[in-house]
Amino acid sequence: MVKRFFVSIVAVYSLAFPVLGQINDSVQTPKISPRSQNITKSDTIAWVDDKLMVDKSADKVIKNSIPFKPDPNKAVLYSAIFPGLGQIYNRKYWKLPIVYGGFLGLAYAISWNGRMYNDYTAAYKAIKSDDPRSEANFRIWGPFVRRITDPSQITDSEITTYQNSFKRNRDSYRRYRDLSIIGAVALYGLCMIDAYVDAQLFDFDISPDLSLRVEPQVQTDPFAQKSFGVQCSFKF
Repeated sequence: MVKRFFVSIVAVYSLAFPVLGQINDSVQTPKISPRSQNITKSDTIAWVDDKLMVDKSADKVIKNSIPFKPDPNKAVLYSAIFPGLGQIYNRKYWKLPIVYGGFLGLAYAISWNGRMYNDYTAAYKAIKSDDPRSEANFRIWGPFVRRITDPSQITDSEITTYQNSFKRNRDSYRRYRDLSIIGAVALYGLCMIDAYVDAQLFDFDISPDLSLRVEPQVQTDPFAQKSFGVQCSFKF
């Protein structure tokens, strides 16, 4: 009985294996075309340095760019071309109001002092002429002396006083105008220096542990004499 049962099992397996093989050959895994996967370039390509990586979750291209480091030569060149361009190149936009505010203030000072200098120069020349009481000359220097309406009533001593006053005012406004011009040139050079130094120290790291420590100090010399003092030290 056992022998017959064993022979029957072997016969069943011998018939079943070819059938299972045909079933496995007929059943194949379906191939998915690239179009059906809906794979985009952003799912497969993302640059990090010079390597490719996959970023399917973010669905975007990630590029690990090099940290910005300004070139000092370019910074000073841009600042020389036009004030403020060096600060823009260094990405220090908060300095622009200071730069342009300074130039606007100096430009106004140059214009106003220059205009006053020209007015007092013309008034001084008119009152120093051979006939300062003439109508044409008085029309030039008269507005600077508002309390006088009739030039014929002005004495020679008053004429001399006005001449000296006009001369002092003319020299003062000329000095202020020249100082304003010098200030504008200095600000122009300062912008160039600031752009260059700022680019050089762009990545300069200042440690937050920098501190000044003040403590008492006792020193002993070779003659066994003690001296007391205060020691100042910087901690980096």
